[in-house]
Amino acid sequence: MTAATVIGVDAATAGLGDADHLARALAGELALPDTASVGTHAVRAGRPHLALSLTLPDAATATEAWWALTRRTEPEALGLAFGERRHGPAELAEGAAHAVAERTLHGAGRAVLFPGAGALTGTVGVAELLAVSAVDEVALLGAAGPPDGARRILTRDHLRPEWREGRLVLTVMEAAGGVLVPFEVPDPTPCCADH
Repeated sequence: MTAATVIGVDAATAGLGDADHLARALAGELALPDTASVGTHAVRAGRPHLALSLTLPDAATATEAWWALTRRTEPEALGLAFGERRHGPAELAEGAAHAVAERTLHGAGRAVLFPGAGALTGTVGVAELLAVSAVDEVALLGAAGPPDGARRILTRDHLRPEWREGRLVLTVMEAAGGVLVPFEVPDPTPCCADH
């Protein structure tokens, strides 16, 4: 992966759910191939929010997606970055550039869409998950090593692995009945929701 295949998109998205929704909407709108990845990245400059990185399989696909994004009817709503190019409001374009840098230089971010993600619904085995997707590693929270490949993961149809130094790592935790569940829950209860 190089900067020639990664596009940053910043819509000043405040929460993970909204960022996930934008990621899926853009993937559909751009007809991204199954080999593409879309990740979220925290932007701390200005008002903290999330930006996206779109990692495409090759420079031609990335260039086509770039031009499609720049032709959108609401350019003021998105900041874009692709290589040295910037588009949209300066603050958002810089947030988009930050997402590209996190993905390309630091191998970091939270994956919303990644190769093989569509096959990971319901309950899947650790070994199967590793075999059919771009996930490189499953990390069991609080354990010294990875879980046994035969262990089952109840996906809750919501897997959000993280890129750590370029490797895609899914963190899981123990759950009732001996299954594992992803550490990130699909619909977290907001802090202080009960009062």
